[in-house]
Amino acid sequence: MLSLDMLLSLAAYAFVMTITPGPNNVLLLASGLAFGLRRTGWHLAGVLAGTWLMICLVGAGLGALFVAVPTAQKVLKLAGSGYMLWLARQLWNADALPTVNAQRPIRFFDAAVFQIVNPKVWLMATTVIAAFVPAGDQYAQRVVAAGLLFIAVAVPCITLWAASGSLIRTWIHNPVTLRRINRFMALLAAATVVLFWL
Repeated sequence: MLSLDMLLSLAAYAFVMTITPGPNNVLLLASGLAFGLRRTGWHLAGVLAGTWLMICLVGAGLGALFVAVPTAQKVLKLAGSGYMLWLARQLWNADALPTVNAQRPIRFFDAAVFQIVNPKVWLMATTVIAAFVPAGDQYAQRVVAAGLLFIAVAVPCITLWAASGSLIRTWIHNPVTLRRINRFMALLAAATVVLFWL
């Protein structure tokens, strides 16, 4: 369906895009720190499922809708910005590692839906379709396959971010240090809002 050169190029693109910082990776790092890797699993799965779905939706023509209706894109940007700022506020106010019942990690559905307003995922999905999925016979199968390859490469990349947060969690026992890390993560989360408006 896709040539070997195309598959290798897509895998390289997926690696670069999913290992570098962005809204998802900042949130996964923060979740790993707050809840550990195991409890961040549904968040990870939601990011992957939402990203794959976005690739498929862009392949089906959703991107053209936003060209035709620019107001819809602005509404999504506002929603994404508001959500990231709300999460940043939660991180800023977190003074200790949460107990099991005190807070919960981002759920699967929430993480999946967040991909709709995540500008980095729009960029990734649009590029995957435009650069790596040629039109013609079996187009739908190529879209699905390209999305699955992208996600397969993304799994270890985004898991690394969550695992890094989990590793930091095991080293921190001082509440003042934890507060500083939480506030730094809050600033990073808030800073990613700029990506929504580029």
